[in-house]
Amino acid sequence: MKPPISSSSVLRKARLSPYLYTLIAFIVFVAILYGEDFMCLFSQQLQLNADQDQPVPRTVKKWDKLPFAIGKTEEGCDVYSGSWVWDESNRPLYQESDCPYIQPQLTCQEHGRPDKGYQYWKWQPHDCSLPNFNATLMLESLRGKRMMFVGDSLNRGQYVSMVCLLHKLIPEDEKSMETFDSLTVFTAKEYNATIEFYWAPFILESNSDNAVIHRVSDRIVRKGSINKHGRHWKGVDILVFNTYLWWMTGLKMKILLGSFDDEVKDIVELSTEDAYRMAMKSMLRWVRKNMDPKKTRVFFTSMSPSHAKSIDWGGEPGLNCYNETSPIEDPNYWGSDCRRSVMQVIGEVFSESKFPITFINITQLSNYRKDAHTSIYKKQWNPLTPAQIANPVSYADCVHWCLPGLQDTWNELLFAKLFYP
Repeated sequence: MKPPISSSSVLRKARLSPYLYTLIAFIVFVAILYGEDFMCLFSQQLQLNADQDQPVPRTVKKWDKLPFAIGKTEEGCDVYSGSWVWDESNRPLYQESDCPYIQPQLTCQEHGRPDKGYQYWKWQPHDCSLPNFNATLMLESLRGKRMMFVGDSLNRGQYVSMVCLLHKLIPEDEKSMETFDSLTVFTAKEYNATIEFYWAPFILESNSDNAVIHRVSDRIVRKGSINKHGRHWKGVDILVFNTYLWWMTGLKMKILLGSFDDEVKDIVELSTEDAYRMAMKSMLRWVRKNMDPKKTRVFFTSMSPSHAKSIDWGGEPGLNCYNETSPIEDPNYWGSDCRRSVMQVIGEVFSESKFPITFINITQLSNYRKDAHTSIYKKQWNPLTPAQIANPVSYADCVHWCLPGLQDTWNELLFAKLFYP
């Protein structure tokens, strides 16, 4: 018969050797030292839903590591679902005459627009509120840094809006704006900061890359060419992309497989969706290779709608945004120019990204704003014909937006997602 096991013998058997103590201590030390990096590796997932930002499950703290964040959007808050409310006491956020950086294509009051109502609408989410745009916080966060908008003239409008929202805090002799070919740079000298715009309407190299002369009817995009532009984006801390309008030339897009310098050019046609997918994948590869998710932020602004067909919102055939002075009230309105198939491509491609891209969904809320376009109230680069003068609808610009106006809201959303993701 075996003798009973005594408590002292149990303790002797359970006693840990010095080598095991050393091993456990080493493991604890490594876990403390590199725990942040391990968490960061597991948290680098895409922060995007193609149609709306949904709350991130708390089991994966995806938002916790994003640079520039000082808080978070309240649980269940969809800032893109809401309505436009009249706010004469707090809008506009600046006066057109007080911002000398607005291009003459966007200064609607200067060019005779008789109403100002488009300036007084504020976007109000249904279940929460947007944080107030804080110019001081934005400038302090940009101290010693670069912010860049990359894309077409609609992104340039958002860029100018951002400059207008910030420049009043900077003394006249401490700020400047210069243009170097495709690059425009606003410098806040005291902050050692720049806010920049880079013209690249397709993101990839194209035959429309001249920042001044780019009206070509036969648009061609070169495959695998993102570094042609991307070399100018390196070192940027906050990058805001957009590209949509220039792809909408029809159902097909011409893609160059070689070089624009080739004597015989190898050109194939792809569906607009497949061509757009190609560009989005190239952009994400560039971002993954050149941006640091621990220090930088990348945003992508969704498609900006136009209002060229009044029948879309129940108006008379043959009319457009000309003389429209109020938003569309139907919450389900979606313009015929906005291709859902392109939105779907964005969702599919971005969902595979290993870099946290923040999607700014301005499409639905902008769809309501048929009143906010520049229409005929802008600088005309060519003399109007008698036929055009007799029919303003024929030359109304229903693509671009007056400033101040809608695009200030786009920057309020950008501000919210930058600091309170």
